[in-house]
Amino acid sequence: MLRRFVVVASFVACAGPALAQDSRFEIGGTIGHTLSDGVTFAGVRAANGELYDGIEPTDGNSWGLSLGIFASPNVEVGFLFDRQGSTLDVTGTNPLTIGDMNVDNYHGYVGYDFGDPDSMIRPYVMGGIGMTRYNSVAFANGGVIGETEGNSQFSTTWGAGLKIYPSQRFGLKLGARWTPTYIKSDATGWWCDPYWGCYVTGDAQYANQMQFGGGVMLRF
Repeated sequence: MLRRFVVVASFVACAGPALAQDSRFEIGGTIGHTLSDGVTFAGVRAANGELYDGIEPTDGNSWGLSLGIFASPNVEVGFLFDRQGSTLDVTGTNPLTIGDMNVDNYHGYVGYDFGDPDSMIRPYVMGGIGMTRYNSVAFANGGVIGETEGNSQFSTTWGAGLKIYPSQRFGLKLGARWTPTYIKSDATGWWCDPYWGCYVTGDAQYANQMQFGGGVMLRF
């Protein structure tokens, strides 16, 4: 009887961690809040004399989905999408809201989860590349002064947080993610090289998003 108990106990002890290590996929959904900033441009004067010098999406609630595959017990590769609901403001002598818009992010990513696969709490870091897309919005105040196109701009994303696993298959995820998005460059002068010729130099402008959120995950 004692011998049978030892065999059963040994099997259970080995099966527990193996269940977590056998998990190869992780699907998650998050909700949160995103802080955003915009970009400036050369002043544009409307027909009524107002001067405008920038556009900026407002802060707003966001949600997202992710799918990851564990290449090893600690390294995860995957894809994530998130959408921030926002309005677009134009800044200047008379700031105003010019329309509703969404800011969508599409990124492939690589993440590193610290600790063992069967740990209840696992800190993580991640980084990814992809694109940010925003709506086309026409705006006017005493006359049409401009339009934002439905642009898809290159962007990167960087984040960190905690994964908490109450069970082997179900988890919670808390984190923060920064997404700088290239918008445009302002010419600053010329740069010349004796071999390749001369080029216009510029200061790149980035719109920044900082997302704080949490959600649920399923591992299988």
